[in-house]
Amino acid sequence: MLKVGVVGVGHLGKHHARIFSGMENCEFIGVYDKVKERAKEIADLYHVRAYDDYEYMLNDADAVDIAATTTYHYDLAKPALEKGCHVFLEKPITSTNEQAEKLLQIAEEKKLKIQVGHIERFNPVIMEVAHEIHNPMFIETHRLAPFTHRGSDVPVVLDLMIHDIDLIMSFIDSPIKEIRAKGVGILTPSIDIAHARLEFENGAIANVTASRISMQRERKIRFFQKDAYIAVDFQNKKVQILKKSPKIYTILPLLLAGSPDVSLEDCVDMQEIKAPEGGKDALTLELEAFVNAINNQTKPIVDGHDGKRALEVALQIMDIINKEKITL
Repeated sequence: MLKVGVVGVGHLGKHHARIFSGMENCEFIGVYDKVKERAKEIADLYHVRAYDDYEYMLNDADAVDIAATTTYHYDLAKPALEKGCHVFLEKPITSTNEQAEKLLQIAEEKKLKIQVGHIERFNPVIMEVAHEIHNPMFIETHRLAPFTHRGSDVPVVLDLMIHDIDLIMSFIDSPIKEIRAKGVGILTPSIDIAHARLEFENGAIANVTASRISMQRERKIRFFQKDAYIAVDFQNKKVQILKKSPKIYTILPLLLAGSPDVSLEDCVDMQEIKAPEGGKDALTLELEAFVNAINNQTKPIVDGHDGKRALEVALQIMDIINKEKITL
């Protein structure tokens, strides 16, 4: 049976450990954390080994889940791959494009899997509506959160916005033609709020906003495509879909003529979808997909190339922001 270890059991990693402890198609062998007391606490909770030495874990594991801080991703993933372990990496894949490329090279040489934790791909609400999204030509996203120290070691573009960058790139099958971006540092020396406009070669446009200094949480993405508008509210786990009514060609002339008997609402059919009640959460689906990709020898849904692609765009956005960085 596939043996999996979790590396880094802080705010995120403790949940990874919990989920692996309940999986039936893999064996959760233990945890490693630079804070040994933390490793022991989580290990005792799930009756697994708290590794004092990362090398020992790599000797025992077939795969490792790296939920440590981004700055440690490369230094933890590289020896794991060289040792022959499949790797799950929380997003972003690494800190630099060069690091990501090196990991991909090693994985390819050794025929190993890399999956990157772009968790919104596994969000039940986006999975419920993905089949409705076809060739969107305009996408608008807002990902806002109150400030916490967690994740503040990287700019908001790499902490929050990268989720939406990955989602956008998964739905728009076209190279990026131009990027415009602005960002502001308010509570940290880095960027705490940012906006980017991505223009694709096929004419599609995406407006992306992320903030970690909001008074309240908001996670929304809106798709505009031919004959449809799709609004996804991750926070409230619901989707609104508006499509042209089959009667639009009889109603529209009356509406344009100013008829009081019809309204704009008569021109559209509206549908509301909610995520299934009692289903698995996104993190469970994500980690199960990682294990299944290894056991079934299939490509991970969000593989290392996807992770590198999202990182490349995020770093381009940061380069543009840093050229005209605004600080308050």
